[in-house]
Amino acid sequence: MITLPRLMLAALLLVGGYTFVVAPRVAAETGPAVRWETKRTEPRPTFTPSPGRQVTFPPAGKAFFGVFTSRGPADLTEYDGFVAAAGKRPQVMMFSQGWAVAKTFDRQPFDRIMNRGMLPMLGWEPWNFRSESKQDSSRGNQPEYRLSKISGGAYDGYIKAWAAGVKSLGYPVAIRFAHEMNGYWYPWCESANGNRKGDYVAAWRHVHDLFEAAGATNVTWVWSPNVAYDGSTPLQQLYPGDDYVDWVGLSGYYGTGGLEQYQTFDQIYRKTLTSVTAISKRPIVVTEVAATDAAGRKAEWITDLLKTLPKHPEIIGFLWYESVKETDWRIAATPAASKAFATGISQPYFSASYAPDMVPLVVRRSGSTP
Repeated sequence: MITLPRLMLAALLLVGGYTFVVAPRVAAETGPAVRWETKRTEPRPTFTPSPGRQVTFPPAGKAFFGVFTSRGPADLTEYDGFVAAAGKRPQVMMFSQGWAVAKTFDRQPFDRIMNRGMLPMLGWEPWNFRSESKQDSSRGNQPEYRLSKISGGAYDGYIKAWAAGVKSLGYPVAIRFAHEMNGYWYPWCESANGNRKGDYVAAWRHVHDLFEAAGATNVTWVWSPNVAYDGSTPLQQLYPGDDYVDWVGLSGYYGTGGLEQYQTFDQIYRKTLTSVTAISKRPIVVTEVAATDAAGRKAEWITDLLKTLPKHPEIIGFLWYESVKETDWRIAATPAASKAFATGISQPYFSASYAPDMVPLVVRRSGSTP
């Protein structure tokens, strides 16, 4: 994999005599957190748990598919386009909230996702996302969100309030806390913001323990690094341990900085999957994935992705990034991409369904000790 310059702003891809500008999506950047209008009240989900029901999500031998959009449940335009292109509804929807903007807990986005029959996954980001407009070298420098401040208790009141709010939902949620920590582009990365070795694990465990103390046991904790690249922080240095993690998530795109030339899913992910399986026995979820169409190979890449995933039983699901940012990542962007995706997820392997009384799969993989 190509070494990523710290100040690289765009990668140039030459195809058929034309130059395509593809911004380096090593950081799978999220959209701004969205405030909900007071008058816009989502009905609270209602369901009756089945006594003794122990159906896991996803069930054995199947995988789920999900979606992540820049606006999340506040604006379902991209979600609706994704569903139309895919031909069926996803089972998981992820949205992001930055700590500087989402100052108080709001159940509205969670309820809106649950009411559409999906598991809500919160990308919980301890930073001020407004720095996103700055160059990569500076956007990770936010001393007020240094990891030692989180583990040292500076945000305990905030974290406890969110833990109480999540507990009050009364249904399962997934939390992807401080993702892509093995890079340099966020203030929670150990290589940025004055953080030191060991700070990330300490911060993760502190947040996790506060949720546990609050009784917020309805959380599936998702530890989600970026796919490894030359110079990235070793994953074993950043892993909080299986006692603190339920799912391991991975982010990786075809068409980002260092990955402009066509590479298959296995070529992009293989190295990181090997590293992850050496340090954790938890199930793996591809929490962000998408492909560029700059070279006209997006549909081909999608077909490869959906043929390859069933060969990886350790991967229990994936979430597609359905949005326009550095490039148009949407499957809805072209008929060819839509058809490739719809054909791929029509396989029985991707026929998992979701209900709030299912038990998120958090058991260790076979061959490990309980």
